[in-house]
Amino acid sequence: MADRAAEPWYPTAAYLYVLHLDSLALAWEYLRRHPDYRLDWLRHRRRPQAAQEAAQRWGLRLLEDPALDARDAHPAWLPGHAAMVQLYPDEDPPPDASIFAFWRIPGHKQLLHDGKRLALIARSPGHCLRFALAPGLEDGMAVAYARRGGTAAAVRGHASGTAFAATTPRPTPSALLELHTLQALDATLAGASLRDVGEGLFGADAVADWYSDGGLRSKVRRLVRRGDALMRGGYRHLAQLPPLEKGRFEDDAKRP
Repeated sequence: MADRAAEPWYPTAAYLYVLHLDSLALAWEYLRRHPDYRLDWLRHRRRPQAAQEAAQRWGLRLLEDPALDARDAHPAWLPGHAAMVQLYPDEDPPPDASIFAFWRIPGHKQLLHDGKRLALIARSPGHCLRFALAPGLEDGMAVAYARRGGTAAAVRGHASGTAFAATTPRPTPSALLELHTLQALDATLAGASLRDVGEGLFGADAVADWYSDGGLRSKVRRLVRRGDALMRGGYRHLAQLPPLEKGRFEDDAKRP
């Protein structure tokens, strides 16, 4: 039996950052593992027109380097996620108007242009804030908020410097599910057997009675299937994108 312990997917510690990702970041983690997406990146990254067309097929404005995980990547999703709060200069501010205070936004801040607008991402353990900045907005200006799907009142404090809530002492079951799913996906993409996947995720003792423990085998099998489904189009739900259209894109997305 091959020794899998030295392979990149084997140590669970390498996936701990997944516990703090939001849905957009998780969507990127699944998409960047798709073999066809990786091929598109290699083929079209130096050809702007072809790259833009390829990116739209995947639900992006621009192709992003699949070698970058969600901590360093800045994928520009189409058409705009509800998590993205849009900030505008307030042309008629009330006396108690919120002020855009860039340096008081908590977390590690990153500014980028996604080909259409300037975006601000602020990350702190367990939290990720995403803002689209309107032209003309400057630090110290009164700011107005807009957010798809509802009011932006819940985020007013963030831009004016209110601290994040304390992080929870232990990861949620849904966060652990994503960690295990991504680890299982990487393992199968590397050619690992289901038993190897089970050992990497749950330890050698857990798989000691692998062939008699149908419960664990079923759990690992479900994780593998879930990861493959999310990579091959399911990520679009996480990014609030419409499902793949019937026809040419569907066949490409299913190609192994």
